[in-house]
Amino acid sequence: MTHDDSTTSDDAVTDGRRAALVYLDEAWEEALLDGIAPDCVAHAALFAALKELVMAFGEEATARFAEKLPASIRAGGYTLPSMPH
Repeated sequence: MTHDDSTTSDDAVTDGRRAALVYLDEAWEEALLDGIAPDCVAHAALFAALKELVMAFGEEATARFAEKLPASIRAGGYTLPSMPH
């Protein structure tokens, strides 16, 4: 599930995703500082992400993407390395 834009290089897409993640991290921290529980923020973020993917790619493509998530999660694809204290 990717955008079909021949004018966008892979590096530009990667840079855009990194920049977007910085924005999301900042919004996440702000929500936590406002007292919103982390699981509530996570559920809202997932809903917002899936809603945008459905709008961009359609329900079927988004469903196919979501079907691959369990294997990716189990394989550690969303686990960050431990940071020393």
